[in-house]
Amino acid sequence: MAMGSASCISLVVLVALATAATGQLSSTFYDTSCPRALATIKSGVAAAVSSDPRMGASLLRLHFHDCFVQGCDASVLLSGMEQNAGPNVGSLRGFGVIDSIKTQLESICKQTVSCADILTVAAATPSSPLKGRHGLVPLGRRDSTTASAALANSDLPGPGSSRSQLEAAFLKKNLNTVDMVALSGAHTIGKAQCSNFRTRIYGGATNINTAFATSLKANCPQSGGNGNLANLDTTTPNTFDNAYYTNLLSQKGLLHSDQVLFNNDTTDNTVRNFASNAAAFSSAFTTAMIKMGNIAPLTGTQGQIRLSCSKVNS
Repeated sequence: MAMGSASCISLVVLVALATAATGQLSSTFYDTSCPRALATIKSGVAAAVSSDPRMGASLLRLHFHDCFVQGCDASVLLSGMEQNAGPNVGSLRGFGVIDSIKTQLESICKQTVSCADILTVAAATPSSPLKGRHGLVPLGRRDSTTASAALANSDLPGPGSSRSQLEAAFLKKNLNTVDMVALSGAHTIGKAQCSNFRTRIYGGATNINTAFATSLKANCPQSGGNGNLANLDTTTPNTFDNAYYTNLLSQKGLLHSDQVLFNNDTTDNTVRNFASNAAAFSSAFTTAMIKMGNIAPLTGTQGQIRLSCSKVNS
């Protein structure tokens, strides 16, 4: 995409965000201590996405589910606990990818790169507007020694959330409504389980395209088939673009929490803007991802640098 003046301005803003005093994070954090860190993470994710195209979306979701619980501290990577919470159990993917990258990094930079930073960069690496902009991602997070299933259950918005519930969940993390709509655009890739949209297609929802609902019923029966998958974006399911918002304009949002963003309410204009202006979505998504990555990081001497992402150091 050619970079016009608006894109240049957004890059300036992004650099400012990345270098702002948010804890002790810095986009150059590993330049001296582990200069191959970013390249190692990027190549590890590229290999994973090459063998499993869904993995890009899975890593984005894993990062989101980490940051919304205790902040971006890799608590979601600890075995058990948060992983067993309602929004996570049986649906989170990508742990093996992060573990593999961690093993590689430990072989070249012993106990230097945190699991929290690996996950943050990994989420920015695959199919997203952040691809290629790793130098803008602030680093220096440390890993938690605790995790909380209770907070995962209370703080992660679900597929049945209303617009006001979504706004409240994001505001709690200092993310505004535009950030919320932009981050929801991550649903332009990936899939959702039948159990998460069954009520929407069988429950008499009035804000769903009839033909769209009918097409979904073929692979999502009224009972059973809970794990059957459907594309979150039926137009370009493997491309990170703004088609997700175009779908909402046609009442073809897969999840209830998708379609409420365009349902005669306060977020309608933002959805229209992103649907008609891919550059506006790209810029807003990048800004929101950086802001989300800055939620309550552990820095300095807080937490630890885990040797294994799935368990605290002994």
